[in-house]
Amino acid sequence: MTSTQAGMTGFRPSLFGTMSVIGWTGPHPDDGEDVPFLLAYSLGDGEEGPQGGAEAARQLLRETGLPIGGEVPDASYTRRLPMTLLVQGGQAALTMPHVSVRYPAPIEWLAAAQDRGEVYFMFATLPWPEARPGAEVTEEQLRGFVDEEMMSSSAHCMLPVSGLRR
Repeated sequence: MTSTQAGMTGFRPSLFGTMSVIGWTGPHPDDGEDVPFLLAYSLGDGEEGPQGGAEAARQLLRETGLPIGGEVPDASYTRRLPMTLLVQGGQAALTMPHVSVRYPAPIEWLAAAQDRGEVYFMFATLPWPEARPGAEVTEEQLRGFVDEEMMSSSAHCMLPVSGLRR
C-alpha cells in the first residue's frame, strides 16, 4: 500500500507511479549474522512510463537528501534524512517525504531487524515493473534486478528501526 503526502515541491507522484518495497536478509561480511535489506522502487507505471518514474525517483531522493551512489549515510546520526521505519505487527512501515509504504515482512526479516536495530535501505531510481505488489519474486529475479547498475544508481542508507521492543 502506498500513499502520497501533501506539500510537495518538485516531486510528482503521477510521474513516479506505484511505489513498492521488497525485503530480504543476507549475511553481514564481518560477522556472518543476518542483515535485513529493504528496497523501495517504482513500477514505472506513471504518466510518462519508466523514464518519468526514474526522473521522479531522482527528484524525490534530492528532496529527501539521500545521495545516489556510493555513500551510505547512517540515518540514526544524520538528522537531515527525514525518514522513519516503524516495524510492528509483522509489518514495516516506511515513511519519507511525499510517500509512505507498508511491507508485510517475513519472520526472518523481522528477527534480523530486531536484532540489528537497523536495516540497509536502498531506493532504486530504476523502475522494476515485474515486481508488482503481491506477486511472488524469486531469488533469481531479485538478483537479476539488484545488479551493479541498479546498485550504483540507487540511494543507500542505514535506517534505524523504531517500534521494536529491545
